[in-house]
Amino acid sequence: QVQLVESGGRWVQAGGSLRLSCTASGRTFSTYAMGWFRQAPGKEREFVGACSRSGGSAYYADSVEGRFTISRDNAKNVVYLQMNSLKPEDTAVYYCAAAASGYYSDYMKRYEYWGQGTQVTVSS
Repeated sequence: QVQLVESGGRWVQAGGSLRLSCTASGRTFSTYAMGWFRQAPGKEREFVGACSRSGGSAYYADSVEGRFTISRDNAKNVVYLQMNSLKPEDTAVYYCAAAASGYYSDYMKRYEYWGQGTQVTVSS
């Protein structure tokens, strides 16, 4: 089992950058594939990106491709979401999630463990 805590969300102007962190408890972090999702007000939660257990592979939603980057530090039990060129439509609560299968996916139900979320607000 793993517990996840996101941090780093805040208000930022359009065009700015933020780095979100997701810190995991437990000694088996490196066995989990990790994903990031977001949920804007009045909308369903959506996939942002995901990475492999090593962090060597990642893929992203079309809406963030080229602007967002996922990385992880398994020695520190942390996964990051670097967000550049932020747009007002990126405003959402951002969640990290862990998949015990070790296979990353854009399908929410593949992820058993979720953090509480961190708010990102991008103003125009």
